[in-house]
Amino acid sequence: MSYLVEENAAKHRFEILVDDALAGFTAYLPRGEVLVFTHTEVDDRFQGQGVGAALIKGTLDQVRARGDRVVPRCPFMAAFIERHPDYADLVVDAA
Repeated sequence: MSYLVEENAAKHRFEILVDDALAGFTAYLPRGEVLVFTHTEVDDRFQGQGVGAALIKGTLDQVRARGDRVVPRCPFMAAFIERHPDYADLVVDAA
């Protein structure tokens, strides 16, 4: 399986493609250099295969690379960051 995480800025979300098929997304509200993540969804066909974790990791890596920060209101993203504290520096409190 090949994964590709890309931002779809028009839809305010990062999407994950698995073997060129849309497998899931994590939606955000843009607030300048802060992205407020509100919801993550993985298609049923890809559940239990690590797709959600790959999506969040790829998203956070891209956010870090461009110098942005996150507010993880989405419980899935918040739990991922809690399990992977190396991403905790990206988190800011909601204003």
